Amino acid sequence: MAATKVVAFGGGHGLSASLRALRHCTGELDLDITAVVTVGDDGGSSGRLRAERGGLPPGDLRQALVALAGDHPATRRSAGLFQHRFAGASGDGDGLAGHAVGNLVLCGLMEQLGDPVAALEHAGAMLGAVGRVLPMSPQPVDIEARVRGADPGRPGEVRTVRGQHQVAVTTGRVESLRLTPDAPVACAEAVAAVGGADWLIFGPGSWYTSVLPHLLVPGLAAAIVASPARRLVTLNLAAEKETLGLSVADHLAALHWYLPQLTVDFVLADSKAVGDPEPVARAAESLGARLVLAPVAVDDGSARHDPAALGTALVPVLGADR
Repeated sequence: MAATKVVAFGGGHGLSASLRALRHCTGELDLDITAVVTVGDDGGSSGRLRAERGGLPPGDLRQALVALAGDHPATRRSAGLFQHRFAGASGDGDGLAGHAVGNLVLCGLMEQLGDPVAALEHAGAMLGAVGRVLPMSPQPVDIEARVRGADPGRPGEVRTVRGQHQVAVTTGRVESLRLTPDAPVACAEAVAAVGGADWLIFGPGSWYTSVLPHLLVPGLAAAIVASPARRLVTLNLAAEKETLGLSVADHLAALHWYLPQLTVDFVLADSKAVGDPEPVARAAESLGARLVLAPVAVDDGSARHDPAALGTALVPVLGADR
């Protein structure tokens, strides 16, 4: 029997948690995993490399590769090396300070091979990755948002906030989102993966800077709408700075706002974090989805998904017959 092909969209820690959860599923399900990653990061090590060297920001791509790294001791050691970050501050004259080793490796591979997909395939082989990592676009993008109250002193004023990092930390309410360029080219391999998928998974993660940008890449959005795959949305455990003021149901409404043709089959949410399930269930139904509640948070009370618990919750969903 052929493996179930799963494509997970996102970036950063949210996508990493989703990928680790999918790996937990592989004990019970035969999964073929592809991660499609945002390429708008402009902060930290990724932002510096992007500004100084050009090319795709490597940080979110690195996180996805490490989440899929194999279990052999040598590959686990390599994964640890990819995550190692040089000590020091970027402004102290030390060119390596603050950089993650994996970011430098990916930057070097992309320069050497001239193709980000080939670079990611090579890095995946280095890490014994049990899935594939692809960028949503072969070109970097910039994220811009129209934000109400970005200046606390002028709560009613709407202004444009530019850059993934600035949008992520804004204390105002994001009213609209756009990418620059406004119609970036979709990664051809990502489009093909979406077209051949059995499942498409959105979230968890920063909604405006990791999840929704995929819906703003025209070729990728068209592939998502046309795909015969079933679709699952995994909701966050708490609002982040960029989504303060948004209810859990509002997160689902945002998906419809940016891709009105999107239909969803299941929405997975933590049974404690969701609060009153009725508004969320109604929002899920408006997308054609059924709400599934499960305990998927870590036990320490922080707003982080437990990959093992999330994997346990995913098994009956991904294994369900149509």
